[in-house]
Amino acid sequence: MKKTLMWIALAMVPAWSPVQADPAPTDGQSYLALTVPNIDVAEYHRPYVAVWLRNQDSGEIHNISVWYQLGRGGPAGKGGDDKGEQWLKDMRQWWRYSGRRLDMPVDGISGATRQPGDYQLALQSTLSTLAPGQYVLNVEAAREVGGREMLKIPFVLPVSKVAVLTAKGESELGEVALHLVP
Repeated sequence: MKKTLMWIALAMVPAWSPVQADPAPTDGQSYLALTVPNIDVAEYHRPYVAVWLRNQDSGEIHNISVWYQLGRGGPAGKGGDDKGEQWLKDMRQWWRYSGRRLDMPVDGISGATRQPGDYQLALQSTLSTLAPGQYVLNVEAAREVGGREMLKIPFVLPVSKVAVLTAKGESELGEVALHLVP
Protein backbone atom coordinates (compact mmCIF):
# COMPACT_ATOMS: atom_id res chain seq x y z
CA MET A 1 0.00 0.00 0.00
CA LYS A 2 2.84 2.44 0.87
CA LYS A 3 4.53 1.79 -2.49
CA THR A 4 1.28 2.46 -4.33
CA LEU A 5 0.80 5.77 -2.51
CA MET A 6 4.41 6.73 -3.20
CA TRP A 7 3.99 6.07 -6.93
CA ILE A 8 0.75 8.04 -7.01
CA ALA A 9 2.49 10.93 -5.23
CA LEU A 10 5.43 10.81 -7.66
CA ALA A 11 3.06 10.74 -10.63
CA MET A 12 1.47 13.95 -9.36
CA VAL A 13 4.78 15.85 -9.16
CA PRO A 14 5.08 18.03 -12.25
CA ALA A 15 7.99 17.37 -14.60
CA TRP A 16 9.01 21.02 -14.27
CA SER A 17 10.06 22.95 -11.22
CA PRO A 18 9.24 26.60 -10.58
CA VAL A 19 12.86 27.55 -11.19
CA GLN A 20 14.33 26.00 -14.31
CA ALA A 21 17.45 26.85 -16.19
CA ASP A 22 17.42 27.10 -19.94
CA PRO A 23 18.90 24.06 -21.63
CA ALA A 24 22.66 23.97 -21.13
CA PRO A 25 24.71 24.79 -24.18
CA THR A 26 26.70 21.99 -25.71
CA ASP A 27 30.01 21.27 -24.02
CA GLY A 28 32.94 22.98 -25.63
CA GLN A 29 30.86 26.02 -26.63
CA SER A 30 30.91 29.60 -25.40
CA TYR A 31 27.93 30.64 -23.32
CA LEU A 32 26.68 33.16 -20.81
CA ALA A 33 25.42 32.08 -17.39
CA LEU A 34 23.33 34.62 -15.52
CA THR A 35 21.31 34.63 -12.34
CA VAL A 36 18.06 36.47 -11.78
CA PRO A 37 18.06 36.82 -7.98
CA ASN A 38 15.11 36.14 -5.76
CA ILE A 39 14.15 39.47 -4.21
CA ASP A 40 11.92 39.40 -1.15
CA VAL A 41 9.62 42.39 -1.54
CA ALA A 42 5.88 42.86 -1.15
CA GLU A 43 5.27 43.59 -4.85
CA TYR A 44 7.61 41.64 -7.12
CA HIS A 45 7.55 41.81 -10.90
CA ARG A 46 9.87 39.76 -13.08
CA PRO A 47 12.67 41.91 -14.50
CA TYR A 48 13.10 42.91 -18.09
CA VAL A 49 16.58 41.76 -19.17
CA ALA A 50 18.61 42.69 -22.26
CA VAL A 51 21.90 41.03 -23.26
CA TRP A 52 23.98 42.46 -26.08
CA LEU A 53 27.51 42.78 -27.39
CA ARG A 54 29.13 46.03 -28.43
CA ASN A 55 32.21 46.19 -30.63
CA GLN A 56 34.47 48.76 -28.98
CA ASP A 57 36.14 49.66 -32.27
CA SER A 58 33.16 50.08 -34.60
CA GLY A 59 30.35 50.61 -32.08
CA GLU A 60 28.36 47.83 -33.78
CA ILE A 61 25.68 46.22 -31.57
CA HIS A 62 24.74 42.52 -31.57
CA ASN A 63 21.62 41.66 -29.59
CA ILE A 64 21.73 38.30 -27.82
CA SER A 65 18.49 38.23 -25.85
CA VAL A 66 15.70 40.50 -24.62
CA TRP A 67 13.24 39.23 -22.01
CA TYR A 68 10.12 41.33 -21.58
CA GLN A 69 6.39 41.03 -20.97
CA LEU A 70 5.01 39.78 -24.24
CA GLY A 71 1.62 41.09 -25.28
CA ARG A 72 -1.46 39.19 -24.28
CA GLY A 73 -2.99 37.26 -27.12
CA GLY A 74 0.24 37.38 -29.17
CA PRO A 75 2.60 40.02 -30.47
CA ALA A 76 1.44 43.57 -31.07
CA GLY A 77 -0.01 43.96 -34.57
CA LYS A 78 -1.07 40.30 -34.65
CA GLY A 79 -4.07 40.49 -32.34
CA GLY A 80 -2.10 41.02 -29.14
CA ASP A 81 -1.48 44.13 -27.14
CA ASP A 82 1.86 45.85 -26.80
CA LYS A 83 1.49 46.77 -23.15
CA GLY A 84 4.78 45.12 -22.23
CA GLU A 85 6.73 46.90 -24.98
CA GLN A 86 6.14 50.33 -23.47
CA TRP A 87 8.51 49.44 -20.60
CA LEU A 88 11.40 48.32 -22.80
CA LYS A 89 12.85 51.82 -22.63
CA ASP A 90 13.44 51.31 -18.89
CA MET A 91 16.50 49.33 -19.96
CA ARG A 92 18.04 52.69 -20.79
CA GLN A 93 21.40 51.72 -22.22
CA TRP A 94 20.04 48.92 -24.37
CA TRP A 95 17.19 51.18 -25.52
CA ARG A 96 19.65 53.92 -26.47
CA TYR A 97 22.01 51.67 -28.42
CA SER A 98 19.59 49.26 -30.06
CA GLY A 99 16.09 48.83 -28.64
CA ARG A 100 14.45 51.93 -30.05
CA ARG A 101 15.32 50.85 -33.58
CA LEU A 102 13.94 47.31 -33.23
CA ASP A 103 10.46 46.16 -34.17
CA MET A 104 9.65 43.86 -31.26
CA PRO A 105 9.33 40.92 -30.94
CA VAL A 106 12.47 39.83 -32.79
CA ASP A 107 12.75 36.15 -33.72
CA GLY A 108 15.54 34.38 -31.92
CA ILE A 109 16.18 37.26 -29.54
CA SER A 110 13.04 38.24 -27.66
CA GLY A 111 11.30 36.13 -25.09
CA ALA A 112 9.12 36.28 -22.02
CA THR A 113 10.39 37.52 -18.68
CA ARG A 114 11.88 34.85 -16.43
CA GLN A 115 11.34 34.12 -12.78
CA PRO A 116 14.29 34.12 -10.39
CA GLY A 117 16.78 31.39 -11.22
CA ASP A 118 19.89 30.46 -13.18
CA TYR A 119 19.90 30.74 -16.96
CA GLN A 120 22.35 30.00 -19.76
CA LEU A 121 22.49 31.56 -23.19
CA ALA A 122 24.45 29.95 -26.01
CA LEU A 123 26.91 32.38 -27.62
CA GLN A 124 29.04 30.21 -29.89
CA SER A 125 27.09 30.85 -33.08
CA THR A 126 27.06 34.62 -32.47
CA LEU A 127 30.73 34.87 -31.51
CA SER A 128 31.82 32.83 -34.53
CA THR A 129 30.31 35.42 -36.90
CA LEU A 130 31.92 38.49 -35.31
CA ALA A 131 35.02 40.27 -36.60
CA PRO A 132 38.15 40.18 -34.43
CA GLY A 133 38.34 43.04 -31.97
CA GLN A 134 37.51 44.27 -28.50
CA TYR A 135 33.95 43.71 -27.33
CA VAL A 136 31.89 44.38 -24.23
CA LEU A 137 29.16 42.02 -23.11
CA ASN A 138 26.35 44.08 -21.58
CA VAL A 139 23.61 42.70 -19.34
CA GLU A 140 20.94 45.16 -18.22
CA ALA A 141 17.91 44.49 -16.01
CA ALA A 142 15.02 46.72 -15.00
CA ARG A 143 12.06 45.82 -12.87
CA GLU A 144 8.69 47.49 -12.32
CA VAL A 145 8.49 48.87 -8.77
CA GLY A 146 12.14 47.91 -8.49
CA GLY A 147 15.50 49.05 -9.67
CA ARG A 148 17.75 48.97 -12.67
CA GLU A 149 21.19 47.44 -12.96
CA MET A 150 23.75 46.96 -15.69
CA LEU A 151 26.86 44.79 -15.80
CA LYS A 152 29.65 44.90 -18.38
CA ILE A 153 32.29 42.31 -19.19
CA PRO A 154 35.02 43.29 -21.72
CA PHE A 155 36.68 40.58 -23.80
CA VAL A 156 38.66 40.14 -27.02
CA LEU A 157 37.86 38.10 -30.14
CA PRO A 158 39.10 35.75 -31.36
CA VAL A 159 39.20 33.76 -28.17
CA SER A 160 42.67 32.25 -27.73
CA LYS A 161 42.11 30.13 -24.62
CA VAL A 162 39.33 28.93 -22.37
CA ALA A 163 38.33 31.70 -19.96
CA VAL A 164 35.54 32.54 -17.54
CA LEU A 165 34.95 36.25 -17.00
CA THR A 166 32.53 37.28 -14.28
CA ALA A 167 30.67 40.25 -12.88
CA LYS A 168 28.31 40.34 -9.93
CA GLY A 169 25.22 42.45 -9.53
CA GLU A 170 24.05 44.00 -6.31
CA SER A 171 20.30 44.20 -6.75
CA GLU A 172 18.51 43.21 -9.97
CA LEU A 173 21.18 40.83 -11.29
CA GLY A 174 23.10 38.05 -9.59
CA GLU A 175 26.33 36.62 -10.93
CA VAL A 176 26.98 36.86 -14.66
CA ALA A 177 29.68 34.57 -16.07
CA LEU A 178 30.93 34.68 -19.64
CA HIS A 179 32.39 31.28 -20.56
CA LEU A 180 34.66 31.65 -23.58
CA VAL A 181 35.91 28.67 -25.58
CA PRO A 182 38.18 29.03 -28.64
